[in-house]
Amino acid sequence: MITFPKDKETLLPAIIQDVETKEVLMLGYMNAEALKMTQDLKKVTFFSRSKKRLWTKGETSGDFLWVQNIQLDCDEDTFLIQVKPKGNTCHNGTKTCWGNNDIFNLNTLQKIITDKANDFKKGNIDTSSYTHLLLQKGLNKIAQKVGEEGVETVIASLNESEENFLNESADLLFHLLLLIQAKGNTLEDVLEVLKKRNSKK
Repeated sequence: MITFPKDKETLLPAIIQDVETKEVLMLGYMNAEALKMTQDLKKVTFFSRSKKRLWTKGETSGDFLWVQNIQLDCDEDTFLIQVKPKGNTCHNGTKTCWGNNDIFNLNTLQKIITDKANDFKKGNIDTSSYTHLLLQKGLNKIAQKVGEEGVETVIASLNESEENFLNESADLLFHLLLLIQAKGNTLEDVLEVLKKRNSKK
């Protein structure tokens, strides 16, 4: 449980970040009561400087920000709150308060794969989805595809054009992330292993 730091201003800024894509969604302000309510409800709750009251993000729209992690910075004057957003964050109907930033990284790809896998588990099968096709064929097929794409990436790196090499590399990353997901793990789990290895050097 994070406590509001003593001897600080009554309001501190809170940066809201998508825990999966690492995208910054919005900025708000919290007092001690807002922080406590955020932790109690597991939903981001701010102190509105204009309304002069507490307000839980999504209380009108239903687009809540479900809290996953809260940190204070080194000076204890800014919160970083990682969330799983439900719907769009901005009241203007965009993903972030800076518009729909087209940020695409491995975390974004992992989220796409995870969302498709969750739909698959619920029985919402999309016959046009390549991801669903592989999930239907099972773990052995997914693992086989990782092997095939690995070999094709090696061949492309030695004998083919840069475009083909990049395409094969993209295929390899996709299938590897799908395999990691199918095994019940995440990209963060893999990065944690690398982090531990690096700390030993």
